[in-house]
Amino acid sequence: MLKNLYIENIAVIEKTNIDFTEGLNALTGETGAGKSIVIDSINAILGNRTSRDLIRNGAENAFVSAEFTELSPEMISAVEELGFEPEEDGSVLVQRELSLSGKGKCRINGRPAPVGTLKALGEKLIDIHGQHASYELMSPELHITYIDKLGELEQELSEYREVYKEYSRLRNELNKANVDESERARKLDLLSYQVNELEQADFYVGEYEELCDRRQIIENRERISSALNEAHDLLNGSDDSDGAIQQLEYACDSLESVLDCMPETDEIAKRIRNAVYELEDCRDELVSLNDAADSEGESLEEIEDRLDLIYTLGKKYGSTIEEMLDFLDNARKELEYLEKYDENKEELAKKCQKARIKAQELAKLLSEKRKTAAKAFSESVRREMTYLDMPNVELIVKIEECPLNNDGCDNVEILISTNPGEIPKPVAKIASGGELSRMMLAIKNVLADKDNVDTLIFDEVDTGISGSAARKVGLKLKEVSKTRQVLCVTHLAQIASLADTHFKIKKSVDSGKTYTEVTYLDHEGRRNELARIIGGVEITKATLDYAEEMLSSDS
Repeated sequence: MLKNLYIENIAVIEKTNIDFTEGLNALTGETGAGKSIVIDSINAILGNRTSRDLIRNGAENAFVSAEFTELSPEMISAVEELGFEPEEDGSVLVQRELSLSGKGKCRINGRPAPVGTLKALGEKLIDIHGQHASYELMSPELHITYIDKLGELEQELSEYREVYKEYSRLRNELNKANVDESERARKLDLLSYQVNELEQADFYVGEYEELCDRRQIIENRERISSALNEAHDLLNGSDDSDGAIQQLEYACDSLESVLDCMPETDEIAKRIRNAVYELEDCRDELVSLNDAADSEGESLEEIEDRLDLIYTLGKKYGSTIEEMLDFLDNARKELEYLEKYDENKEELAKKCQKARIKAQELAKLLSEKRKTAAKAFSESVRREMTYLDMPNVELIVKIEECPLNNDGCDNVEILISTNPGEIPKPVAKIASGGELSRMMLAIKNVLADKDNVDTLIFDEVDTGISGSAARKVGLKLKEVSKTRQVLCVTHLAQIASLADTHFKIKKSVDSGKTYTEVTYLDHEGRRNELARIIGGVEITKATLDYAEEMLSSDS
């Protein structure tokens, strides 16, 4: 569950620390006090997209941290699968820093984590239900997810999607093969020309660099030859003077002549003799280099022609020889494929047909299970909505066959009638805001056992309801909170009075700046807050007494 939430510099919240408890946690406050900011902060910690506008005016950074405790074994496994370890007490600390520069930071138990990992973890930690969830009800394409979740069809859907993915790939490949004969002939002609042109060029990896090196040698042949000859003469000597090698040999002879009276000169003589051998090797290598430079077989014109060919073909087939050779390899394969066109097409069509039949079989099986789950869904949701003061509701799940797609072969849509005698119609055409809120809560309750999420957040689920309906929504939330933690942002005293823990969100202005505080309410604080919700601006003894009565009856 969510044990602690710390918020710093988020919108009008400068700093606040909230310690949530098990059961039902209510958050109340006047409109505009900042209740949505708490939800925005939780969304940030869940890895959802944020805006720089969320950072408090005048601050460079914002920070949110959330501590989760008493994690289930499934949740601990999920954390470990993402590459993180819970603390010794089984807790997980998630932190996110937002920056005006856009360079935010995320951490899980002190270790850096990408936002994507935060999002993957957040989906398993908290489930937020707000007004957007009601919008989902008005989007028929999303209704299929409710049925699949209730029917626990994740494995069957995953298996179907693997087969459908392969079928789609083969179908697309077959469509590409089904070009007309003239197009195939045109492509064969083009590929043959391209392959022939590159094969005749006979490029090899590293050729361009070798050509550039040889060109440089030819262009500087005289300067190279002069330098090599001069170095050779200085080492080997000439007709007019001795070279360095001869001079060092004289030095060795001189040292060796006094060995009998000064043995110490032997070591020096050996070192000089080794230097003579090394210089003789250098002299011989200079001769070889000079011979090689003089015997370059290619002319500068031949090298330039070859480089020009590389440049010309590079504009068509790739900027480097490696890219051109890759192009040649692919062109050969495509040419071979087109030359065996009829044989390949027939084999591809067989594979595609086999994959299509398999996908259809799995889709039909999935459809049958959906129909069974849809009946259970309709009955369960209707029963929940009847309890939530909608006794005349009629709800059916319409499943119609459609062409194969990523979800199978079913179009699924929830139809509802809220008044006797009316034919069930699409949710968007019938349900009011209050009805949508209750329907969403009913669906969540029906699907509750299918989720492993420990914390549920209901953001203004009471929209458009009042009276006994509001009371029953509160009782339903209370019921849900017996098996998991529930956080509820509400405007209704009927719901807030049922909370195990109550927080008040209050906005104030000090020195021209706006501040929002989140305060834990004791019994007296709850009585005053409920009286404010009931009575509005003026809190009277009657409203205080009524608030006390609500708290007493709900305790």
